Amino acid sequence: MNIVTKTNIREFPLLSRGKVRDIYEIDAQTLLIVTTDRMSAFDVVMNEAIPYKGVVLNRITVFWMDTFKDLVANHLLATDVRDFPAALTPYHDQLEGRAVLVRRARPLPIECIVRGYLTGSGYKDYLATGSVSGHKLPAGLVDADKLEKPLFTPSTKADLGQHDENISLADAKSRIGEGLVKKVQDLSLAIYSRGRDLAASRGIIIADTKFEFGLDGKELLLIDEVLTPDSSRFWPAGQYAPGKSQPSFDKQYLRDWLSGTGWDKTPPPPALPAEVIAETQKKYLEAYELLTGEPLQLP
Repeated sequence: MNIVTKTNIREFPLLSRGKVRDIYEIDAQTLLIVTTDRMSAFDVVMNEAIPYKGVVLNRITVFWMDTFKDLVANHLLATDVRDFPAALTPYHDQLEGRAVLVRRARPLPIECIVRGYLTGSGYKDYLATGSVSGHKLPAGLVDADKLEKPLFTPSTKADLGQHDENISLADAKSRIGEGLVKKVQDLSLAIYSRGRDLAASRGIIIADTKFEFGLDGKELLLIDEVLTPDSSRFWPAGQYAPGKSQPSFDKQYLRDWLSGTGWDKTPPPPALPAEVIAETQKKYLEAYELLTGEPLQLP
């Protein structure tokens, strides 16, 4: 197992190099997804990696997809490098723990965001309008307040370097159709609720998260990452106190540090000090160990 910031697998076509993931075409029906140690914040990729962060993200996603498989089918085909095509054998040290083979699906053009707590861009929208993505909320709520019930608040899916934007349910319906919006809304809320309850039993509040779905023919699949520190806000339950920014197990620590530098959130990002890299890695590892109940063995 190696630290990986970029892959170069010559045997298969590279389809995408995103903020964190490299995606290769194995065949017409199968993709290889490699979760690297690249770090993004505010939709900008940092110059420095967070060692083994990709392994944490990948293994947490596999853990959750297995947990939710009775609720929704997912795209996973193989999670062990020993089950990968023989042509990938020379890359096992790079791929171990951080790569999966998946069914190829057509991603829906929206992010399926669920908010159980009022924070981040949702809180900013609330302060400006009293609502979040069309959901009217009670007056007087403060940052990090728990919502009476989780909200489905879709957003656009921005290209690399661009920012996602919150949209209304009506806008989401215009993009993918009313029936499909209803289906992903119901699934997103069900998945979040189960994940929230399991995490709470292990000392983690999942404040909000985003899911992605794709279509393989007419079958709806859960794809990409699921309830990871990159796609969610994880707060330590024992330190929860509404009315302020919460301590976290996710990239919020890094976001807060970046915001404190005065950076304008456009490339290039500021250099990350060694102590910020180490603290960010520590938070990702803590999240993994709390959720799964087992330590992550690193080289």
